[in-house]
Amino acid sequence: MSSGIGRQIFKRTFTSRPVDGFTGAVGNTPLIYLKTLSEKTGCRILGKAEFQNPGGSVKDRAALGIVLDAEKRGRIKPGGTVVEGTAGNTGIGLAHVCRARGYKCVIFMPNTQSQEKIDLLRMLGAEVYPVPAVAYENPKNYNHQARDFARELDNAIWTDQFDNTANAEAHYRTTGPEIWEQTEGKLDGFVCATGTGGTLAGTGRYLLEKSAGKTQVWLADPPGSVLHSYITSGGKLKERTGSSITEGIGQGRITNNLGTFVNDVSGALHIPDEKSIAMVYEMLDTEGLYLGASSALNVVAAVELAQKLGKGSTVATILCDGAYRYQSRLFSKKWLQAKGLEDAIPGHLKKYAVLD
Repeated sequence: MSSGIGRQIFKRTFTSRPVDGFTGAVGNTPLIYLKTLSEKTGCRILGKAEFQNPGGSVKDRAALGIVLDAEKRGRIKPGGTVVEGTAGNTGIGLAHVCRARGYKCVIFMPNTQSQEKIDLLRMLGAEVYPVPAVAYENPKNYNHQARDFARELDNAIWTDQFDNTANAEAHYRTTGPEIWEQTEGKLDGFVCATGTGGTLAGTGRYLLEKSAGKTQVWLADPPGSVLHSYITSGGKLKERTGSSITEGIGQGRITNNLGTFVNDVSGALHIPDEKSIAMVYEMLDTEGLYLGASSALNVVAAVELAQKLGKGSTVATILCDGAYRYQSRLFSKKWLQAKGLEDAIPGHLKKYAVLD
């Protein structure tokens, strides 16, 4: 195993500024140098350690940004209710924010999500409604159910993380500037997957503006999403085939958040689940980083983008969250076998798949 676990090669130049009523400062996470992959590619592969946010994921930024925006606009008053449809991490971020700022939190989520997420949400005091996973076009989609629930309440907001552009704005104001400062402006590429589109759009817009167009911004996409085909065809195709074990990423449409930036995306990479699973185990073995599948997918994409840009290039991505919320799946032999993914784990790393 690498002796340089969790290397941080750039100074944390941002000062945490706790928000009144929210004691955990969101953001200012370190940028980690992924030594083994960097040495293999001859590039600098960097991961933004978003699992260090108070709620444990990159979604804390959107959660806090959306609630603060609602308060600023007078859309919610003290004692109100915050309602959202989420695959889990945004809900967890909202649950933290709501506890700190005195709101009730109600979450609708697909019943395909990990039990760890559901348990954590309830532990944080959120009211959770797991509902059948259906397409966005179906009126029973979890997002529509959250919207309709909020409409029936007084002093309540549906945060609408997919189409509320306060999400992307939060990343434009925090994630993008942090990465730019931490790399001292020496950044050739940025790549990440997208669910709501907020992280890619907000971060990408800032980096593109600050670099005067020199930093390439790419989208990474899992199976079952239309975004890779949409971007690679110049907006002509929306082909959706297959499905993915990753949670909270991939999309069947262009959200309002992604729509603020989609025409400026440099390109897209399709990342199969087999590569994501292999990277989950590789990161644990070589860097001591316990990452979820979407984070691993982002790392795979960062490596592929670095190879496209050439030796000596610097590429950053997002380490969205840790594997704690998915360990009953990602490290279960039976679950991986059921998904046809056990063979994706490199032979010498199968020792980590310890759960039955």
